[in-house]
Amino acid sequence: MQREKAEPVQVECPRCRHTEIIYIPIEQMPRCPECGAEMFIKELLDEGKST
Repeated sequence: MQREKAEPVQVECPRCRHTEIIYIPIEQMPRCPECGAEMFIKELLDEGKST
């Protein structure tokens, strides 16, 4: 299943744990503004998610 629309995801810095929400595929994977490390995807923020 391929997703065509922009999806919100939470990204996190592996060093200092700073988090941001970005939209993929619109935005590139950011670098942490605190320490400069490349951030990684922590969680997909889909609608209807159950906890």
